[in-house]
Amino acid sequence: QVQLAESGGGLVQPEGSLRLSCTASGFSLGSYAIGWFRQAPGKEREGVACMSPKDDITFLADSVKDRFTISIDDTKTTVYLQMEGLKPEDTAVYSCAAVRSPFMHCSAYVTYYSAGMGLWGKGTLVTVSS
Repeated sequence: QVQLAESGGGLVQPEGSLRLSCTASGFSLGSYAIGWFRQAPGKEREGVACMSPKDDITFLADSVKDRFTISIDDTKTTVYLQMEGLKPEDTAVYSCAAVRSPFMHCSAYVTYYSAGMGLWGKGTLVTVSS
């Protein structure tokens, strides 16, 4: 059964760091576009980062581009979201999603076509608070 699972969330103080993982079970992410999304309480879901390993493409939203990085491991089964300089407004449930053989730049999926990502994880909660 193909599925995605996020891990690495938790409670962190402002200006702290966390690394989230999105692990694929039963398949390789090499030919997929993978996105990270977040949803804070009472707010709409926001796409924050994506990558297409096959095309060596990465994208970070303006709200996080100076603080977050996205990467993939050598086995192409885990995508990471490294988060630095965390702020209280980064508090949200973070989810990863993937689409096989994407026909658009991955940024299109995370900015306005998240419905095109057919595979979603359940999310991991990140809380930034002192």
